[in-house]
Amino acid sequence: MSLGYGVGDFFALDIGTDALRMVQLSGNAQRGWVLQKFAYVPVSRSILQDSSDAGRRRLGETIVSAAEQAGIKTKNIALGIPSNKCFTAIVEVPTQDQKSMEKVIRYHEDQYIPMPIDDAKVDHVILGPSPNNPQVTEVLLSSTAITYAEERMESVEAFGFNLVALEPDSIAMSRALTPPGTQTARLIIDYGEDSTDLSAVFGAPRLVRMLPGGLSVLVRTVANSLNVKESQARQFILKFGLAQDKLDGQVFKALDLTLDTFAGELSKSVRFFETKYPNVKISEIALSGYAGVIPFMAEYIEAKTGIKTVQGNPWQMVQVTQQQQQALAQVAAEFAVVIGLAERANTR
Repeated sequence: MSLGYGVGDFFALDIGTDALRMVQLSGNAQRGWVLQKFAYVPVSRSILQDSSDAGRRRLGETIVSAAEQAGIKTKNIALGIPSNKCFTAIVEVPTQDQKSMEKVIRYHEDQYIPMPIDDAKVDHVILGPSPNNPQVTEVLLSSTAITYAEERMESVEAFGFNLVALEPDSIAMSRALTPPGTQTARLIIDYGEDSTDLSAVFGAPRLVRMLPGGLSVLVRTVANSLNVKESQARQFILKFGLAQDKLDGQVFKALDLTLDTFAGELSKSVRFFETKYPNVKISEIALSGYAGVIPFMAEYIEAKTGIKTVQGNPWQMVQVTQQQQQALAQVAAEFAVVIGLAERANTR
């Protein structure tokens, strides 16, 4: 696993719950990024969740085909790790010279992760002095099971690719959704199909959580409430959202309790962050993934939390042609993780 850095020429791959997303960029964070190649390929859940040799082979063949169709030539891949497959936390160590801090972190890694150190692949990034206490330095620590990491490596390398980095989805999406030079703290939400990644960012991620539930929960709730098929419920949610003047407000009424609980979790995260950093306030909530495209979701979250809520834009630092925009129009909001992976720096 490698946090925060890429290796030379590479492309980013996000294996989601229902699609593959690929992005290759040129440029850098200082001068800006340019979209070179991309792919979006819907994939059956039965394939994505099949851990058998046959399932891995079908997935590998799909990745190869998508890369070829996108015109991606490099074999180097930076791959995202779903939040349910990794543990990410912010830990504190006494501030001292970097070499000494590195030793302290490595020596105490087993105290920070919820699995035996011999079974884990661990990496960290030193974030710098705590905003709340300069005598301690904050470190972003992430781990995943060695068996999972090796399985991912074998899956891509079996098809001629070279896995150069594994990075948690929550860290990648934080990079894509944080505007450069942001001086205030913001809560970033990437609302997925089955779960939601949450990251409170103040210069760097300072709180990382995964919340259970995503669009699939909303779809089932509306389908049961309105007695319609799930495919139709999905259409209602993505087309009408939380508009109270559409379908007699039935979608809003069906989802209000579920989304009220979700907004409550966001408020808890804000309180936790602001308790830890009493001199820092969350000034904005940025929504991405499905939360960024469900009509009136931002207005709903803002009303429930009392915090300005906007639709996040993972493409904000990426130059995209008009033709590329048109090709991405229906799925652009789903690219936060893969863009964040592609925006990794290439040097330490």
